[in-house]
Amino acid sequence: MITIETLKDIQEREAALRRYLDIDAKIIELEEEEIRTQAPDFWEDAKRAEAQMKKVKSIKKWVDSYNEVKTAVDELALAFDFVKEEIVSEEEVDAAYARALALVEDLELKNMLRREEDSLGAVLKIVSGAGGTESQDWASMLYRMYQRWCEKQGYRVEITNLQEGDEAGIKTVTMQVEGDMAYGYLKSENGVHRLVRVSPFNAQGKRMTSFVSVFVTPLVDDTIEVEVNPANISWDLFRSGGAGGQNVNKVETGVRLRYKYKDPDTGEEEEILIENTETRSQLDNRENAMRLLRSQLYDRELKRRMAMQEKIEAGKKKIEWGSQIRSYVFDDRRVKDHRTDYQTSNVQAVMDGDIDGFIKAYLMEFAQKEQ
Repeated sequence: MITIETLKDIQEREAALRRYLDIDAKIIELEEEEIRTQAPDFWEDAKRAEAQMKKVKSIKKWVDSYNEVKTAVDELALAFDFVKEEIVSEEEVDAAYARALALVEDLELKNMLRREEDSLGAVLKIVSGAGGTESQDWASMLYRMYQRWCEKQGYRVEITNLQEGDEAGIKTVTMQVEGDMAYGYLKSENGVHRLVRVSPFNAQGKRMTSFVSVFVTPLVDDTIEVEVNPANISWDLFRSGGAGGQNVNKVETGVRLRYKYKDPDTGEEEEILIENTETRSQLDNRENAMRLLRSQLYDRELKRRMAMQEKIEAGKKKIEWGSQIRSYVFDDRRVKDHRTDYQTSNVQAVMDGDIDGFIKAYLMEFAQKEQ
């Protein structure tokens, strides 16, 4: 059974969390933000209302998580007192301690994830590197490992791209992981993963080394604010061509929208030209042209973001010897992270998705430096 020192230690950790998270201030802030949602005109601006509800939910999540820790630690202290009177058993005290400890450690870990992007989902891309078929097989094993980990977290995974290997495994796969703090946890996996094993693809049964790159980025909200400057818009009207109805040929229902677009990165200017003759109504055609303009600007912003992402990916380390963040040595039954020196001998558990130890070790060492 736990000792009084063990009980005091977990009580001190609970009190420390209350201070670090500033729970007292968050309780007051939560009340104030919830009052704002009760305004009669709150839902008139749907976008602003949604942002406010998201803010309330975020604050409430921290308060509720702390309250759950507080309750568990208080129940443990009560059980510790009751065991002397034989009201509860020693096994029940140990079980209460295990639950309280798990909740404390979980909240301590979340406390390390305070950056705005940490709360987002994640895009996890796996790319096979040096090693041919062996490397492609290794990529498929990591793919399975991350799928299993996501299942345990209750995260939703969508595969947006997958290229099969030439003989076995995969060349690359992109996983879109949706769930609270998925990026905060998975950013620890960003880097090159090295496998050492007796390869089933080698006829001589030699020990081989292969490499796979894992790249993790935040999964941003699909909503992109499209700003259209009215001063940059000019309109031309023309008669719609084509056979058929007299109204189409005689009335200027066709619209031509010209928009002066300036690239936010290069400063280069160009004209976006949109013609619309979709309907016999000039007003409807104007609205359709504006919709098409917004679609084009939206698409340009997406491509701009993709270009920025490609620059980041181009700066990755070469996928080969000497750049790995973690080594998986199957024959020696050892998985070791070279950044934190955290290691385990339970290789099978790791390949089945048990990577929480590596994630926690990384966050405990590096998350505070990122703040």
